[in-house]
Amino acid sequence: MKTIEKAKLPSQNATKMKIQSIYDIDINSLDGKAISLSEFKGKKILFVNVASKCGFTRQYKDLETMSTTYLEKLIVIGLPCNQFGGQEPGNASEIQGFCELNYGVTFLLTEKINVKGSDQHPLYKWLTSKDLNGKTSSSVKWNFQKYLVDENGQLIDYYYSITSPLSSKITKSLEL
Repeated sequence: MKTIEKAKLPSQNATKMKIQSIYDIDINSLDGKAISLSEFKGKKILFVNVASKCGFTRQYKDLETMSTTYLEKLIVIGLPCNQFGGQEPGNASEIQGFCELNYGVTFLLTEKINVKGSDQHPLYKWLTSKDLNGKTSSSVKWNFQKYLVDENGQLIDYYYSITSPLSSKITKSLEL
């Protein structure tokens, strides 16, 4: 009986997804240029699904402050998403113009993506699946949910929309 149970364990484990590196995931910038996340090895990365017409949109200002304050050790990446209340309806040039004009955004913005559902971008599959990131599973609840990854590509934690980008919950990981 014990021999049969041991024989079943490897086949059960084989069906699980394999932990992968975030640096193997590619995404396009807002202007359509390919971005390899491996370019950011050695720096922490804060991923934030953003939207221009959300109650949390004012967080763009704090994200920009964070990006410039921690320039040497952090990359902020905004990922436009229209899955929550249709609050990011614009095209790439409208999104870029809005962010620059209203919030002076200079940090990296990507193409509009899906952060949940059947068309979930591979980046968010990694961020939200313990089987891929090796740390924890989560679901994206709303715009401006944040995911922090360390210098070695390991998920540190995630933070809901109500957490300010400049909250000590996040910045304590940047000041190490």
